[in-house]
Amino acid sequence: MTTSSTPTIRAAIVGYGNLGRSVEKLIRSQPDMELVGIFSRRPELDTDTPVFPAASAADHAGEIDVLFLCLGSATDIPEQATGYARHFTTVDTYDNHQLVPDHYAAMGEAARAGGNVAVVSTGWDPGLFSLNRTVADALFPDAQQNTFWGKGLSQGHSDAVRRVPGVKRGVQYTIPSEEAIAEAKAGRGAEITGASAHVRECFVVAEEPGAASEEAIREAITTMPDYFAPYTTTVHFITEHEFERDHQGMPHGGHVITSGDLGGSRSSVEFALELGSNPDFTAASQVAYGRAAARLRAEGRTGAFTVLEVAPYLLSPVPLEELIRRDV
Repeated sequence: MTTSSTPTIRAAIVGYGNLGRSVEKLIRSQPDMELVGIFSRRPELDTDTPVFPAASAADHAGEIDVLFLCLGSATDIPEQATGYARHFTTVDTYDNHQLVPDHYAAMGEAARAGGNVAVVSTGWDPGLFSLNRTVADALFPDAQQNTFWGKGLSQGHSDAVRRVPGVKRGVQYTIPSEEAIAEAKAGRGAEITGASAHVRECFVVAEEPGAASEEAIREAITTMPDYFAPYTTTVHFITEHEFERDHQGMPHGGHVITSGDLGGSRSSVEFALELGSNPDFTAASQVAYGRAAARLRAEGRTGAFTVLEVAPYLLSPVPLEELIRRDV
């Protein structure tokens, strides 16, 4: 498949938070995409893109080649994504690692029922890190592999914090252990776990500041399964002024480090990201996989796909023949 024979991809967005705004910006910079609308529960958005009620999305199914689900992973995607997949080819950035298999199965069933494609978990982890873990692991007969996240702000975990009753505003930072990174690079990472290699740090503005309210919020956050338990989690309560002053940026990053013995010689592979803006980079990955989703559907494919199942050339606006000349 080459872009020269592919018509312009008609794209739309559902959800207009940080990720949705970044996806909007990046779609506009693509040579082969046209943004036709945003679906939102809010009647007015600060954008010149046409805005439609989220409840009316199905009425526009024939006008859209790929729908970007820019929704939170804590509750919105589990509750809403399959409904959209029945009417549209979709791409999401669902990031609850433990529940990705369930999400994949549910989206596959919904997408097949509607004759659509659903590419799931297309952020950077899960997403690009998943792809790099698979490739690097395949290189070594007995690979030692470790993944580190941060230091940076996690959108999915921050969304989970903000949904805790009593939280007015909140963010969560993931912080890796430099000692654990050094051990992994030296091939001594066998005992490192995600929980032991990181801590989670939350900054919260409470709706009603006070000891009782704050203790309830702290307990709800630190015991939240899948997101915070069993990590060491610290919750700081701050003022709204402090939140505005200190927590508006969204940096992130991380490492996938794989090492192993190759018949007497030891080698290692490292994939690292340093992100100035988590939403912008997550959006960049989602938009690239949106192109792939539209192409898969144009080929007559249906059902759910992970990043492990999508050929890399489908992500690029550059024709396959040119990619082979340039990069192979």
